[in-house]
Amino acid sequence: MSEKEKNRVALMGIIVETKESVHEINKLLHTYSDIIVGRMGIPYHKKNISIISIVLDAPVNTISALSGKLGMLNGVSVKTQYSK
Repeated sequence: MSEKEKNRVALMGIIVETKESVHEINKLLHTYSDIIVGRMGIPYHKKNISIISIVLDAPVNTISALSGKLGMLNGVSVKTQYSK
């Protein structure tokens, strides 16, 4: 099994600056729900943004695919940290 095929635990941070992207974000997260261990969303009304943190358990290429799809959405920023 190659390194990319091994499951890794990752923490994905998503900052949402446009409400128009929320439906697409939720649709993507539903599509990848089988690899999501937990999810927490925090609306930050003072700054008019939302912050979502997601813990994932999946191969690196699957996590990267989700991150890339989310990052292409308008007003969405994504960063992912992987366990060793």
